Amino acid sequence: MSNSLFPRERSEPAVGAVHVPGWLPAEKQQRIVQACRQWAIGPVPMRAAVLPGGHTMSVQTVCLGWHWQPYKYTRTADDVGGGRVAELPDWLIELGRDALREAYRQPDGSYAREDFRPENYTPDTALINYYAEGAHMGMHQDKDEKSSAPVVSISIGDTCVFRFGNTETRTRPYTDLELESGDLFVFGGPSRFAYHGVPRTLAGTADPASGLASGRINITLRMTGLS
Repeated sequence: MSNSLFPRERSEPAVGAVHVPGWLPAEKQQRIVQACRQWAIGPVPMRAAVLPGGHTMSVQTVCLGWHWQPYKYTRTADDVGGGRVAELPDWLIELGRDALREAYRQPDGSYAREDFRPENYTPDTALINYYAEGAHMGMHQDKDEKSSAPVVSISIGDTCVFRFGNTETRTRPYTDLELESGDLFVFGGPSRFAYHGVPRTLAGTADPASGLASGRINITLRMTGLS
């Protein structure tokens, strides 16, 4: 449930980037939260990734399909015991296709680009990030994939400030948006490799109907282009 006085409007902060407030209904959020609780304990447990310089991220992550560690994908979690990650379920793949349909289908039913078409979108990995109070993520590009297909991002729980920038630099120009529980954000095409990050989350703003009492879950679906 949004605390906004007025209904939040759909927006496009950049070409190929679309924010759809309140897209995911509460019952689907609850299903995802329940699934995340299982994924977080195995077969590869949720962990805070360590960057090459030795810095431990404040966000905790568990992966499906492919295991991400800075800055590569592997089938086994070599930095967390070596187990093979859980498969990406079909229902999550279909959710990704629904997201593209919502974000990119034009009023006449057409799509501006072939890679925006849901039938061309088969994500093969999901990064599930958990933001406890105080967690944040610096400006970065999602560029460890060989595919340039859009990234689908779904938010559940606490509201966050999401900073969406440009493809050239971590600094301005950028747009700050508040992503609430159930919000969808998709970025592809000219915006696929834009810098983005989460400067802060707003503790205590989680919608109880989401099934998450505190913190924020963010699921990003991606096509790696790996075989």
